[in-house]
Amino acid sequence: MSKIAVVILNWNGEKFLEEFLPSVIQHSPSAEVHVIDNASTDDSVSFIRQNYPNITLHIHTENQGFCDGYNIGLLGIKSEYYVILNSDIEVSDNWLEAPIQLLDNDNSIAACQPKILSYHEPNKLEYAGAAGGHIDALAYPFCRGRIFTEIEEDHSTWDDTKEVFWASGACLIIRAKLFHEIGGFES
Repeated sequence: MSKIAVVILNWNGEKFLEEFLPSVIQHSPSAEVHVIDNASTDDSVSFIRQNYPNITLHIHTENQGFCDGYNIGLLGIKSEYYVILNSDIEVSDNWLEAPIQLLDNDNSIAACQPKILSYHEPNKLEYAGAAGGHIDALAYPFCRGRIFTEIEEDHSTWDDTKEVFWASGACLIIRAKLFHEIGGFES
């Protein structure tokens, strides 16, 4: 069993794998990298087999969607931590060190996420939940770093460690045992 499994769900994302997988490989030396293919019809599977033979490939025979794609795929991955990572995320040096250290040092934390910046506007936070989110008094979710459609510029405001109500599925680090105990993602 590995300590860290970086797991990318792919569906017809050969172009994303070509562009972003090199940064994941380069900046994740302590992790095993897995790709769960969700019945792609492009050349994603052959691209991985030809260019990344050390990546463990899990192939679904039909598209299971996001939740079940991960739920089913993760059953075959034995690790202490799962790093759920979108195929269109570019990672940087030491991206896993702080979140893994946080989880290692505090067993009361089930999951966490790093701050996510926009790829196309790297001075801004990512739209869908760059620093996690909360639920307001009326049960509306809101993101740290975004108010309605207004996305904040990154001025290190969100470089803190803070409890959040939810973390982004674009990059989520979760204890594998707990993921399975709660039944995975709700589908």
